[in-house]
Amino acid sequence: MKKNPSEQAATSATAPEHASAGQGAQSILRMRSKLSFERLVEMGAKMGMENPLFLCHDGAAKATTHIDGKEYINFSTYDYLDLNTHPEITAAVNEAALRYGTSAGASRLVGGERPPHRILERAIADFYEVEDAIAYVSGHATNVSTLGFLFGTRDAIFYDGLAHNSLMQGARLSGAERYSYTHNDCDALEKMLREHRAQHRRAVIVTEGLFSMDGNIPDLPRLIRLKKEFDCMLMVDEAHSLGVLGATGRGVREYFGVNPDDVDMWMSTLSKTLCGCGGFIAGRHELVEFLKYGSPGFVFSVGMPPIVAAACAKALELLQREPERVHRIQRISQFFLQYAQGKGLDTGAAQGYAIVPVMVGDSMVAGFLANALFRRGIYVMPITFPAVKEGQARLRFFLSASHTEDLIRRTLDAVAEELPRAQETVDNYRREHQDME
Repeated sequence: MKKNPSEQAATSATAPEHASAGQGAQSILRMRSKLSFERLVEMGAKMGMENPLFLCHDGAAKATTHIDGKEYINFSTYDYLDLNTHPEITAAVNEAALRYGTSAGASRLVGGERPPHRILERAIADFYEVEDAIAYVSGHATNVSTLGFLFGTRDAIFYDGLAHNSLMQGARLSGAERYSYTHNDCDALEKMLREHRAQHRRAVIVTEGLFSMDGNIPDLPRLIRLKKEFDCMLMVDEAHSLGVLGATGRGVREYFGVNPDDVDMWMSTLSKTLCGCGGFIAGRHELVEFLKYGSPGFVFSVGMPPIVAAACAKALELLQREPERVHRIQRISQFFLQYAQGKGLDTGAAQGYAIVPVMVGDSMVAGFLANALFRRGIYVMPITFPAVKEGQARLRFFLSASHTEDLIRRTLDAVAEELPRAQETVDNYRREHQDME
């Protein structure tokens, strides 16, 4: 049937729109093809490697975990101080749930404030010996929203080359000029500051207290000297150092014995040592108030569930009451590092505090090694590009105060046995399939 002119016009007008929509969908699918984790899984499947990602655990992730009814030695948990499932925390959560429910109900700015939020923030500020603190519902959002809100196009952000994704995303969001200095290289940072600081209104130096991929510590005293010399702010992400470093777990400031006021923003997640979820910024009262009234990740987000705030506050109390937990994580981490090195394994720059990588290099070898260990009842994740640079793939071991020397010996003996086998498997496949990549 022949279309009338109006129908033809309508068809002509809508055709490009439909084509554009189709192209947009295809564009998203093409973006998916660039996801390195997904590409690794697909390539591994062709080589007979099972997908090590997104496995479902049957219970709490402790030193051991259960997957499909089988027990595994677990090195993929943030439960550094063995506090997750502590009966006092569970009781605090139950009490908060009965009184406040499971949701804050709204942004805290407009109706989501509950006593557990205030108790937690006061406890964090006191722990850091600073004036105030603000708790966000997400650790990643804490960094993104804080940096994105505080700094702008006339400012500069100088960040460590191995800074966490959330810090880099926050720097991008801010619109500030970004300068990445070589990991833990204060000489490189000083050179950058001399060359670029004067060109900008405000500046901040951003680092981590304990780096999440390499398990090493920054030279915080030198960073403080540089921040003072060049009139910068200093932000320290203590996601992995809180509860792990220092004689009583007070983090990198206690490790070095620095004045807490010399750091402008103490940041940490609540999902690791404090076994909850979320993040915080601790520092001067004026800064915290500014964030509470303007930071998008706080103002426009629902508040942290009161039960989570109650859990984290109780965990912080236990950390201070039972410093022996800190001593245990430090001792077992040092044992892991020394035993691994004794087996000839490459632990990179790790200093033996809660996070120790075993460097593998090749992403596929890391994947096959993780698979082999899983078959032997050991659960540890391969870390590959883009989480780390190409050629720096590794297995990353998170240690817990509940790990024993026997579990670690069994694990590292197995790693030393399986690593050359994984390498041989990948080498043989590549020889047989020259066009694999």
